[in-house]
Amino acid sequence: MSERIGIYPGTFDPITNGHQDIIQRATRLVDRLIIGVAVNAGKGPLFTLEERVALVKAEVAAMKVNNATLVEVEPFDNLLMHFATSHGARVIIRGLRAVSDFEYEFQMAGMNARLNPDVETVFLMASERCQFISSRFVKEIGRLGGNVSSFVSPRVMSWLEKKLEEEKASGE
Repeated sequence: MSERIGIYPGTFDPITNGHQDIIQRATRLVDRLIIGVAVNAGKGPLFTLEERVALVKAEVAAMKVNNATLVEVEPFDNLLMHFATSHGARVIIRGLRAVSDFEYEFQMAGMNARLNPDVETVFLMASERCQFISSRFVKEIGRLGGNVSSFVSPRVMSWLEKKLEEEKASGE
């Protein structure tokens, strides 16, 4: 039987407890999970690509995941289907938090299927405790001085506080 390779793509700006929940559950579905950290300059990320990759790697190293699954973290700046094909992936893992995510994700899955019908998109519903968490809200709450410690790990919290202080000091 061939190795089941999956890609979990995202901006991860920053990686949240919701992302970690999807990663842990995705490792039960594939033999090798590649977390693709997207450049995604259009979203105006707070963290650089290198910082986001480092954060995701640190979080994955600290996670309890299926020991039989190899988990890798790589940046990418090309079309997701090209990234998937270059790694021999047959599965794209996507998380869904709410009905509002569905329309966008449904369209994306349809486009990806047209680009490469050999790669399936698998949707994992966010667990109940993570359904409302988004990186965008974490950054917004953090910028306004709110406590985001229940949405991210202590490691991410530390990086986020430092980054927001830098942002504030530079007047952005």
